[in-house]
Amino acid sequence: MESLMNSLGIPSQWATPIQAAMLILLGLPLLIWLSRRVQHRIGELITSQHGLIAGKSLLYAGVAGLGVIVLSLFGFPLGNLLGAAGILGIALGFASQTSISNIISGLFIMGERPFVVGDIVTIGDVSGEVLSIDTLSIKVRTFDNKFIRLPNETIIKSQVTNLTRFPIRRFDLDLSVAYKEHLGEVRQVLMASAQGLTICLREPEPLVMILGFGESGINIRFAVWVLRKDWLEARSLLVEEVKRRFDQAGIEIPFPHLSLYRGAASQPLQVELLGTDGPEASGHGMG
Repeated sequence: MESLMNSLGIPSQWATPIQAAMLILLGLPLLIWLSRRVQHRIGELITSQHGLIAGKSLLYAGVAGLGVIVLSLFGFPLGNLLGAAGILGIALGFASQTSISNIISGLFIMGERPFVVGDIVTIGDVSGEVLSIDTLSIKVRTFDNKFIRLPNETIIKSQVTNLTRFPIRRFDLDLSVAYKEHLGEVRQVLMASAQGLTICLREPEPLVMILGFGESGINIRFAVWVLRKDWLEARSLLVEEVKRRFDQAGIEIPFPHLSLYRGAASQPLQVELLGTDGPEASGHGMG
């Protein structure tokens, strides 16, 4: 390199700056290109977040190595430089404990893979679609189109629910029927409701569970399986279909009642309606 510069008539005092500039101008684009290629390749082989980490790690390590080479060209002692870097690293470590904790937590998340980009998750009181998984945090878009950044350390310490991990989901419809209704007929109507909707899967088949006696009726849980993409639609359609078929079959969905008795059920209380001028009516029963 020096002989080439001498042949070009470049003064020797300009040799080192020119070499450093050439290393930077050639090295940085090469490092960026390599990091993107590695990110793309690993993203195809494993996952996009693993590719992102690999690409950034290669880029940061390459930039650090390039910086050391450039400094060595200017005559900086590498021993002193490494010692200063060690001291600086310790100081930065104490000053950025939260960031380091988030980075380590991010590595655990990427290794465990409780969710991937595009999944619908619930973390604490936040629900939405995962937009990205980075070294310090994940980004979530909520259902009402809000952007939320969650630190990785918070995610490690929180309960995470992945709503789209599996291809099918179960929707549970809790309802009640009047005590007078025949439960066998109710079961048939509910099963017919699921069979009338194409989005309800036949396998696993729907399930009718009698939960017990409620204050106003028999409590029932009707569970149907749907594809995860149809889950929100099934919530609305199933309620409409069950209500329609209950109305056709004359099955009563009860609401809270209050009955007052003086003693025997056959003897209702006598009620008097009082107006401004005194008693106006009497003898009306309520049961």
